[in-house]
Amino acid sequence: MNSTTAHADLQPLLQRLRRAWLAQRPSYTQRMDDLSRLGEAIKARREQIVEAINADFGRRSSVETLMADVMVTLEELKHVRKHLKKWMRPKSAPVNMLFLPARGEVRFLPLGVVGIVAPWNYPFQLAMIPLIDAIAAGNHVMIKPSEFTPRTSALMRELCAEVFPSDRVAVVEGDASLGAAFTSLPFDHLLFTGSTAVGRKVMAAAAPHLTPITLELGGKSPAVVAPGFDIALAAERIAFGKLFNAGQTCVAPDYVLVPRESREAFVAAYLAAVAKFVPQLAGNADVTCVINGRQAGRLRDWLADAKARGVEIRQHAPDNGSASPGEIVPPTVLLDPPDDALVMQEEVFGPLLSVKSYDTHDEALNYILGRDRPLAFYPFDRDSARLENTLDTIVAGSVCVNDTIIQFGQHELPIGGVGPSGMGHYHGHQGFLTFSKAMPVMRQARFNGMGLFNPPYSGLVKRFLDFLTR
Repeated sequence: MNSTTAHADLQPLLQRLRRAWLAQRPSYTQRMDDLSRLGEAIKARREQIVEAINADFGRRSSVETLMADVMVTLEELKHVRKHLKKWMRPKSAPVNMLFLPARGEVRFLPLGVVGIVAPWNYPFQLAMIPLIDAIAAGNHVMIKPSEFTPRTSALMRELCAEVFPSDRVAVVEGDASLGAAFTSLPFDHLLFTGSTAVGRKVMAAAAPHLTPITLELGGKSPAVVAPGFDIALAAERIAFGKLFNAGQTCVAPDYVLVPRESREAFVAAYLAAVAKFVPQLAGNADVTCVINGRQAGRLRDWLADAKARGVEIRQHAPDNGSASPGEIVPPTVLLDPPDDALVMQEEVFGPLLSVKSYDTHDEALNYILGRDRPLAFYPFDRDSARLENTLDTIVAGSVCVNDTIIQFGQHELPIGGVGPSGMGHYHGHQGFLTFSKAMPVMRQARFNGMGLFNPPYSGLVKRFLDFLTR
């Protein structure tokens, strides 16, 4: 059965969810019950999730799916349910001394109907975690999954229909044109995860309605190996972050800056780590494929461009992935590609790693400062003073010191970019806040001194203001 949603159905669907939300906003009890049933449904369909994502990718490591799509989602659920009552409680806020004995507080109210646009690289997690945060905040939700993972999208539609009433959560399926129509709807908040180029279009689509948006984008996330750091250790940890999900991770290390005298040692150590992690590509269940021919072709074109420019390329291709069911692009190192090479122009989103040499550590930092602010930054350094200077210098969406990508799975670390790598945050309490209105409330006391400031203004008031503003 074709499950594609018609464009004409989007607006009526949004109106139905909004009417239901206005009629009965989810209480704490309802939110907790929804989250509990969602968790049980995910656990019950764990193997189906693995199978669906595996089929969508051509081959997706079951370990990577369980780690990054299932486990991370269930951990978010557990964390949110544990803290939700505290998060929902109004917070007392002090008022300025002149206005005492008035009292202040901040209340956290749901926004209404939230739209979520999820990408293909972690198709389950990147739809479900925003859903969890939005439900926790008391909203109704519409989800548009990626058309490039149709089996996972269909599974999420079935799962949500099993857990939620149709006027509380809806999953719509369709191509990019449906996605464009989806992002132009007058949501109360819209969260989009995807490329920077599409993020610009999403922002423009949301502008006519002044829809508040959270953009989780990407860009080129650099790693810097400082002088004196253990080259083998840095290479192994960068290889892990680069190979996980075949490099199709928004926070994957995109390129690495290393001291010029250490470049050869780093490349050798990196390829040795790759060979240890994935001794073979074909027939290896732990090797995730590139999602489709379009993405694999893009990566191969970038390699061809680099070769045409005379860039030295070293590949780990013991079998060339020839017997694989899906698209395999071998893990590849490109040595000092020029900045105008295609591989240095856009986010790689694949198992290609550019290694750039530097002569001084300040030169490496200035290289990063001269480019768009990254979604993630990975400094490898044991010199505490130099590291603190680095952390004070580079502005990035997130930072992980002496490792890669693991910051994404932390509940109390907000996830979000800066500038071209995104705007806004979610995960844990930050997700609850993103999908809530922090509404300030001031409670005036029965007896107060504000009457002294009523017009006509007396000489006493004027002298008092003169004293305060002098």
